[in-house]
Amino acid sequence: MIEENEIAACLRRSLNRYFKDLDGECPAGVYDMVLSAVEKPLLVYILDRAEGNQTRAADMLGINRNTLRKKMREHGLSD
Repeated sequence: MIEENEIAACLRRSLNRYFKDLDGECPAGVYDMVLSAVEKPLLVYILDRAEGNQTRAADMLGINRNTLRKKMREHGLSD
């Protein structure tokens, strides 16, 4: 088995629960569902850690500032 970190293990547990709750129904859009569930809280957390400094937040995330700003708009996190 591939060694996983705590975040991956949490995601795996959540997906196991999600598929169990489907009770045999065919899932759709799992990729987008997971990304949208994870991305906004990640952005909020990192922006808080960076004290609102978008350049530092982008550096922490490993993305450029314009990408961060786009993602912030997509999630309603910008003015």
